[in-house]
Amino acid sequence: MTDENPVVSGDDEFVDAVEDDQFDALEEDDEPAAPPQYGVWPFSIREVVLLGIWALAFIVSFFSLSYFAPVSVWTMGIAWVLTIGLPTVAVFLIVLRRLSPQGIRRVGSLGIDQFASVAFAVSAVVWVQMIWESFALPGLGSWVHWVELVLMAAGVVFTAIAPFIPGLKDDFEYRAETVSHRVARGARPIAQRPAPEPVAHAAAPAATYPVAHSEAGWAPSAEPARDEAAALFATTGDVYADPHAQTAAYDEGLTPAAEPATEQIPVSQAFWALVPEEREVLDEMGVPIFRVDATAWALVIEDRGEVFVVRHEDGRIGYLHDVSGVTRG
Repeated sequence: MTDENPVVSGDDEFVDAVEDDQFDALEEDDEPAAPPQYGVWPFSIREVVLLGIWALAFIVSFFSLSYFAPVSVWTMGIAWVLTIGLPTVAVFLIVLRRLSPQGIRRVGSLGIDQFASVAFAVSAVVWVQMIWESFALPGLGSWVHWVELVLMAAGVVFTAIAPFIPGLKDDFEYRAETVSHRVARGARPIAQRPAPEPVAHAAAPAATYPVAHSEAGWAPSAEPARDEAAALFATTGDVYADPHAQTAAYDEGLTPAAEPATEQIPVSQAFWALVPEEREVLDEMGVPIFRVDATAWALVIEDRGEVFVVRHEDGRIGYLHDVSGVTRG
């Protein structure tokens, strides 16, 4: 008995994709369609009321704030910026959003309606401040303060509180979903910084230098090996004598020499030094070029009494002027 509807092998993924598309289409059909929203020309009822509130506030702003002098917010420096200028910008953006949907859709990370709620709220707070000052200075009191405060409070209701008021919240329902601005998204998780690895203090290297002085009739039986410090300066032609290494070589055993060796006068004696704290090494002009600290030994190629000539491991040479508390290796 054969299957009446055979499925071609290898097309399972295609069949599943078709079924998923059909299922999504059925789900979309089940979702209720957005009801039509009626308004006045291209504006909703809420936006028309908001435009009327702004128009009244704009007209009233030209009246005097004092009974004794013709003073308005437009003649008080920049007082107009927050009292009436900011709501004007918000209303202009609301109108522009309807007339040009592809134009400005946000201010920074705020949407147009969010910016409008902030604008009217800030303006209302400024008018409250001006009313408070009018009690201290009776000459500045006027009916304009109270009218503007009521109008700005109404603007807050039709912007910030409108999504929670029946009849007004329809203006915010069934809006198309958009990706939020990156500044308005949730904060990134903070990872713990890895703990730094402990730094081990370097030990002073053993000082082994070639014997540069020999007495007449005596010569060392074996020349000590050069250490790292002597190898660094082997190309300069300088010979560094270490009296301790010389004494150790003499103690190990000396053999009479047939002829006296030529005496070599040491130019300088290098040694390792460890400073108690971090100090700067300067160049000839007094400009810091590198630092030495208590975590590593520094190679001093010349001791000038109050100044050490220090060589960095990368070849730079500088002068250490603070030689107090230095441990010699």
